[in-house]
Amino acid sequence: MDNTNSSLTHFNAEGRARMVDVSDKSVTKRTAVARTTVTMRPTTLAVIKEGKVGKGDVMAVAQVAGIMAAKQTSNWIPMCHPLPLSGIDISFSDNGNNELYIQGTVKTTGLTGVEMEALTAVSAAALTVYDMCKAIEKEMTIGPTLLISKTGGKNGDYQAAD
Repeated sequence: MDNTNSSLTHFNAEGRARMVDVSDKSVTKRTAVARTTVTMRPTTLAVIKEGKVGKGDVMAVAQVAGIMAAKQTSNWIPMCHPLPLSGIDISFSDNGNNELYIQGTVKTTGLTGVEMEALTAVSAAALTVYDMCKAIEKEMTIGPTLLISKTGGKNGDYQAAD
């Protein structure tokens, strides 16, 4: 199977999965920002914001979970390269009603980008929010989860449409 004209770089000449060889890429400063939403009842969000969840400070634990997940992305996603991350930040905001927004920013200086690390970070943080609050509400939903922006690399910068 010849994939020379394909943009799918995760397949070898036999059509089997491979980890992309990035050894010829240039080292650049790279940043990725991802976001997800946890939708819940307004009363659940209020309990989180007031710090009254029985399992502890939901946002503090979710923040640590997101950081830990970003650092372990290559263990979760089979074709991801292990990367030395130089910065990870997880932040929270809400709409004052029923949505908790989780944003993750991940940075490195390297041969490949950190989009997957940012997406993994916010996903793990959202799952942690769910885990810590499921006794209060099992109907919470997670998503959409999306890449907001990325910088660096041969393909240049990306900014999601509003």
